[in-house]
Amino acid sequence: MLSYVALGLLFFVGLVLFYGVIVIHDIPYEIAKERNHPHQDAIHVAGWVSLFTLHVLWPFLWIWATLYRPERGWGFQAVQEQQKADEALLVQLQETLNAQAERIALLEQKLEDRA
Repeated sequence: MLSYVALGLLFFVGLVLFYGVIVIHDIPYEIAKERNHPHQDAIHVAGWVSLFTLHVLWPFLWIWATLYRPERGWGFQAVQEQQKADEALLVQLQETLNAQAERIALLEQKLEDRA
């Protein structure tokens, strides 16, 4: 009786490990699918290939799946555009600050002339 329980437990653990590996290798594909990644099919196939290479490719698939975001695409274009807009705003603020400093200097000069 005990040997049948042990055999059943061994079979159950084997199945859990087998399906656990399959679920883990599919994580990059699930990320890609959630983000509407343009290469989600390639990531899925590469995940299956990764099973035969003992998951050597898996970290790279994870990176590949997480690089793409629907709101910004592949790169940091939105960030770069925001930085350019911020730089232009800083230049404008610096010019305004310089003009205000000149105006204050003129007002101080007029006050000194009156005194």
